[in-house]
Amino acid sequence: RYWHTLRHLRPVQFYGRLWFRFYHPKLDETGLGSIKLRQLKVNESGEHCISLLDKQVGFPRFRQPSMLASDRFRFLNETRDRVDAGTWNDPAIDKLWLYNLHYFDDLNAQNSEERFEWHSPLVQRWISENPLGQGNGWEPYPTSLRIVNWIKWSLRFESKEASAFDWVSFHQSLALQARWLCRRLEFHLLGNHLFANAKALVFAGVFFEGNEAERWRQTGSRLLTRELKEQMLPDGGHFERSPMYHSILLEDVLDVIRLGQIYPKVLGDTLLELCSEKARLMLAWLEQMTHPDGEISFFNDGAFGIAPKLSDLKSYAATVLCVQPKVSGYQRDKVGPNFRWLRDSGYVRLESASAVALLDCAPIGPDYLPGHAHADTLSFELSLFGQRVFVNGGTSRYGTDEVRHIERSTAAHNTIEINGENSSEVW
Repeated sequence: RYWHTLRHLRPVQFYGRLWFRFYHPKLDETGLGSIKLRQLKVNESGEHCISLLDKQVGFPRFRQPSMLASDRFRFLNETRDRVDAGTWNDPAIDKLWLYNLHYFDDLNAQNSEERFEWHSPLVQRWISENPLGQGNGWEPYPTSLRIVNWIKWSLRFESKEASAFDWVSFHQSLALQARWLCRRLEFHLLGNHLFANAKALVFAGVFFEGNEAERWRQTGSRLLTRELKEQMLPDGGHFERSPMYHSILLEDVLDVIRLGQIYPKVLGDTLLELCSEKARLMLAWLEQMTHPDGEISFFNDGAFGIAPKLSDLKSYAATVLCVQPKVSGYQRDKVGPNFRWLRDSGYVRLESASAVALLDCAPIGPDYLPGHAHADTLSFELSLFGQRVFVNGGTSRYGTDEVRHIERSTAAHNTIEINGENSSEVW
């Protein structure tokens, strides 16, 4: 079992894991004051570019609120009250729930401007209650998502009157998190984790200026360019074959394009052109993998309410790309005009006036990265008259418990299970 797992891994996943486990960077807070904010351009009327952009779209706010009161949070269908200093790393709470607490997604959720008085003290509490490098919040993935969320939030509110909020400490914490992340990149995991790391460095490197910020920007841009070419298949699909993660990464790509519009001539044309090209293909692929109800299909890891919907992403792309992306990159077959074969990712869409079927003829995923894969080979989903009739089970949790094992099993998908065995071994 170990041999058939390890033989597919890339060398960086071996030495990267050793490096990640045994190397613990020692950072100090010296020099943070020299990392300055990059100035936004001002138009002839004296308005910042972000003000004009925010009137159109800015960074759109797709997600439902997860902060229900000043001290009440709801993640993964579980609500908790009274978050104190010990809650951030409470071992009695599911780790994924705690990850969501550290993401700070609610800063950019729907109607988040109405919750600024809740958000600002929570941000200040995170800074004071999470010492450098300690706990869940400093792991690279939540650090990456939080950096982006904090920067988006800052661009919306910093120019407004918020005298009670300590923006200086906020910016110093942001810079320290970027400095830490640059030394904790997840090369041992690769995939969507490394992509999120790269996006966060790009955001930090553009938001700040100076020599250190420029190193963040260059590192992030180099990684994003490489990972876009590696992870996005020619037909537009993400190589892990999960429509949910595909949607998350599509939002990431559109965010990078939007960042380049807010700060013109900072990112460089090469990266922005690559992002635009991939975004069009990714959106077209997602259209084919979405049911008539507007929600994603459940192949490999997937759940509702985690990633933006297709309609939201189409609206965002139409504004950012300035054109309505066209469906392209698909192989037609003699079966007829309602047949779509996503040749590179391995899915098929069959469609008639009243029915849509999605068929999984895909590989499990990248041989070196099967962490989000299910034993769902040759499964299908079917909608009739706009309603889902046959669906795969989807995902409710991560970890190593029995429920996770069942959700990844062949029996949880619309396909044949032979002799009680999974079509692929997932462990």
